[in-house]
Amino acid sequence: MSPKVLVAYDTRNGSTADVADAIASRLRESACSVDVVRAREVRDVERYDALVVGAPLYSGRWLTGGHRLLKRVSRLTADRRPQVAVFALGPRVGGPEDWARPRTQFERALAKHPTVAPVSTALFGGADPPRKSPRRDIRDWDAIRTWTDEVARSLCAGGARSAG
Repeated sequence: MSPKVLVAYDTRNGSTADVADAIASRLRESACSVDVVRAREVRDVERYDALVVGAPLYSGRWLTGGHRLLKRVSRLTADRRPQVAVFALGPRVGGPEDWARPRTQFERALAKHPTVAPVSTALFGGADPPRKSPRRDIRDWDAIRTWTDEVARSLCAGGARSAG
């Protein structure tokens, strides 16, 4: 039986939802059974072997849906806790100096959940809201696919917690 993976995301303007959908599609190609759900709609994390959780950074903070889901995971006993991979969408401009602060903000967000040890984390470029003109979009779809393939090796190729 293929591992059951939940890709859960929070989003404000849809960019993170687009990334979550792309991650889910790629995981399905790796023989995972995948559900994609907005984080606030997740009811039961225990029925999944693994979770991929994503949210954007806004005003220096990771959007709350990601935090709430990781908090729920941290409350599970270790034997019932699914494996987790976590991503964030951050900067919307591409210079190296534009990535340092969002990276620190993402690390600070993850540090709030010390009992959750992600198998992998990633910070990707973000996109302006669709109504903004001109719209900046520096989501790197190749980097997203590469990271998802890495995650799939951990979560889909027998690396995820066995379904109980």
